[in-house]
Amino acid sequence: MNNKGTNFHGIFFLLLFLTAIAVGVILKLTASVVLPVVVSVLLSLVFYPVVKKLNEKLHFPWWLGILVVFVVFFGIIFSMANILTSSFSSILESLPAYEERLNTIYAKIAEQFNIEVNTDMTFAENMWSHISIRNTVGKYALSFTNVIYNFSRNLLLVVLFSVFLLAEMNATKEKIRKAFEEEGRENGKVKEIARNIVTDVTRYIFIKFIMSVATGVLVTLGVLIVRLKFPLVWGFLAFLLNFIPTFGSIISGVLTVLFALIQFYPSWGIVIYVAILMLVINMVIGSIIEPRVQGQNLGISPFIILVSLSLWGWMWGFVGMLIAVPIMVIIKIICENISYLRPIAILIGGKPKDTKDVPAEDA
Repeated sequence: MNNKGTNFHGIFFLLLFLTAIAVGVILKLTASVVLPVVVSVLLSLVFYPVVKKLNEKLHFPWWLGILVVFVVFFGIIFSMANILTSSFSSILESLPAYEERLNTIYAKIAEQFNIEVNTDMTFAENMWSHISIRNTVGKYALSFTNVIYNFSRNLLLVVLFSVFLLAEMNATKEKIRKAFEEEGRENGKVKEIARNIVTDVTRYIFIKFIMSVATGVLVTLGVLIVRLKFPLVWGFLAFLLNFIPTFGSIISGVLTVLFALIQFYPSWGIVIYVAILMLVINMVIGSIIEPRVQGQNLGISPFIILVSLSLWGWMWGFVGMLIAVPIMVIIKIICENISYLRPIAILIGGKPKDTKDVPAEDA
């Protein structure tokens, strides 16, 4: 019997592994269809508690609560878009002013690495002659245009899906009760899993949002002290990329320091200040405060977080990296509430104690 049980578990996990690979390939191939649905589900999980509070505390009709939430959401989106559009336009207008400084920095670097530099040519012309930057810029400009178009189209789909999903969530409890009314214990289990998913995902996104806002505000104020140009851009960049654990903070820090180098060269003191500022903010918030606040709530292994970033980034690009951790939280919650999948929940967790115990009758 023991042997049969071991064989069964081995076959079960092998089939589960193969199924996970097959699902990953399918999700990769159907990204244009599946990704807006997944994002809309996560967005609905975040908005659901707000709509519910408006309904229960302020007695808003359910549809009015949804309307209020999305009006505020679009107000924030459009305000940020206007600020960033203005800032990026200013950056483009200021590019010629940095041409001489860029040429000086490039000449210094070229001298160190024995790269031929034509002093009669500008920085851009030198770069074009070495790495065909014209083609690269053209390719990325076209790619950026496609990103803007796809973002606008997907945002409309996400909002449409989220509105209809939120409208139906008001009746979710009744649906679960009806679907499992003959299975009393299973009914309670399904409701518990659904409640845990909503609670943990909402908590994670809320904490991450607050920490990202704090990072963005501190970066903006910090670079304002030394009058680094376009502080709102660097603050927004720090805010947005902070949603990607580890790598996002590194990217925003490097970009901010590079711009400081271009603006303040050869004043190395200010450049070093900006580098230390970015390092301290990201270390204190990302490595000390944030793990203490949300680490015990999520209980996800740092290694698994890095793997999930790579996996979901490969499947769904930048958006996949943003939603990788919430998806892992959902997977962990589901696995720890199903006895056969509980070993997976333990492996996903940082420590064994991070995984909730299942009732004795389920084990």
